[in-house]
This record gives sequence, C-alpha cells and structure tokens, in this order.
Amino acid sequence: MSVPAAPLRPRPFLPAFLLGWGLGALVLLLVRGAGLALLEGPCQGRTVLALLPPLLLGPGGLALTALNWNRPRRAALGLGLVAASLVPALAVGARDIGVLRASGCAGGYVVMSRGGHPVAELVVDAGSTLDLTVRVGGYSAQTHPGPFIFSSQVPAPGLSVSFGQAGAEAGQTVPLRVTVAPGTPANAYVLQVRAVQQAGQQTFEATGSLTLTVRP
Repeated sequence: MSVPAAPLRPRPFLPAFLLGWGLGALVLLLVRGAGLALLEGPCQGRTVLALLPPLLLGPGGLALTALNWNRPRRAALGLGLVAASLVPALAVGARDIGVLRASGCAGGYVVMSRGGHPVAELVVDAGSTLDLTVRVGGYSAQTHPGPFIFSSQVPAPGLSVSFGQAGAEAGQTVPLRVTVAPGTPANAYVLQVRAVQQAGQQTFEATGSLTLTVRP
C-alpha cells in the first residue's frame, strides 16, 4: 500500500524577498522625507542624502543575508533589501545627483576641445598656433543665467592666450587661440583657464587645465 505524498508547501523565499524590498523602499521614503525636511538650501547635504539609502540598504542587506544563510526567510529578506538598494534607492540617488550637477551644486568645470573633441594634453611645436574652443560645464544657462568671464594663467613667457570673446553663458563655446612663440624652451606647460560668474553676492567658478608639451 503506497503512502500518499505530502502536499507541497509554498516556498517562503518570494514573500520574504518582497517584504525586504518593500521595507527597503520604505526606508528610502523615510530618509528622503526627513532629509528634505531638515536640509536647507538647494545644495548643502544633498549628495549625502542621495547616497545614504543605497549605502544603508546594500551592505545591511548583504550582512543580514550572510548571517542568516541557513534561514531561508531571513536570507530572502536580506536579498530583498539588497534589491531595494539598487532599485529604487540607487536609481533615485543617481537621478538626484544628476539634478545637482545640472544646477551647479557639484561645481563647474571648463572643457577645452580641439576639432569638437575634449582634450587634456597636446603636443605642439615652438612657433605654432593652436585653435581650440572652451565652454563652461557643470552649470546650465537656466539655473545660472548670465555670462561667465574667462581668464587664463599663462605658465611661460613664450605662451600667449586669447579668447574669441570675453565671456559666454554656460554651455556656449568660445574660441581659444594659444600661440607658442619661436624659441620657447621644450617642456611641459600647464595652461589654466578660469571662468567666473558674479551673481549678486554669490560667485560661481569653473576651472580647467590643458597640458602643452612644447617641442623645439
């Protein structure tokens, strides 16, 4: 006489996993809500707020899973927290950081390009001329309207720099000409370009550098 098979019980993995994911999403909402209520200004502490939920949920969920590997429900709960650290926590944090960069909270930078391609280092012969372009990045014309004024720090007497125009709004390209006088000693020179915008009592700055290796 055969013994009837015991009925299969649903595995506890999926409900515990979904519970962990839901708890992670709840932690994200609570941390963001508290941060937005406590932080003042559009920039201060916003990067930490964007990174805090995934940093809490990811390592915390992995630790919970590792400590309870022989307990499927608790391990699944930890894996749910890890999943929540990626989506939605990390996805929302990455979007917030992108917004911070667009608003200038992450600072500005000057991009120097040649032929439409950004460059950080060039080799040039003494007695030659380079035609480049510069633009201000890290800010936008919507969040920081008005021109940024360009200036440069010439690293050697044999080098001269001239801008096509004194200033431009963020994102606009400006011609930049670098002239290397004949007889300039062969060496590597670092050209510094600075762009400054004065808005009332606030000053916004962007900088960039280009290494020029001069050949005789």
